[in-house]
Amino acid sequence: MGPSQHVDCSCPHQEDVGDFVCPSYGGRLRRCLLKGCGRLFRPSHPLSRYCSAACRQAARDWSRWRAARQYRQSEAGRQQRREQARRYRERRAARATACARLDESPREGHHKEPRGEISCCLRPGCYVLFVPHAGCPHQKFCSGLCRQALRAVRVREARWQSRWRAVAAARGTSLRSGP
Repeated sequence: MGPSQHVDCSCPHQEDVGDFVCPSYGGRLRRCLLKGCGRLFRPSHPLSRYCSAACRQAARDWSRWRAARQYRQSEAGRQQRREQARRYRERRAARATACARLDESPREGHHKEPRGEISCCLRPGCYVLFVPHAGCPHQKFCSGLCRQALRAVRVREARWQSRWRAVAAARGTSLRSGP
């Protein structure tokens, strides 16, 4: 195997790659994937996407927000929301009887959603909701910049995975060695 491409990696045995990831990996600088951050950082692992623990947490929060939004659009989520609305109406009716002696009842309402199917961007940290264009009903990103950012990460990770598969095939082992 040739010399290391990264001068700051001081792995003692370059041939012994297996499942070992050099603790001082320090690959090339890359941009944080989280929308709004975009800081350059030196990754500690080839598959690192975020510059800090705060960005990883923000991406995790975004992932939970998106999953909750998808769940609310499913049949089970809609059923649960109907039950929640029913319980709310019961509480409101009980509150109305308590407020009956007041001359004005409390005002409550809801927001109307815009027409059309609303989608959310697939880039971590991007909370932009958008209506897909008529010519592209399966649009997944709010802008070209978000699409390019996630595509660059996926291409880089696929390249890394293919290199590790080639190493594993040459050694006659699998990528995941375990019990």
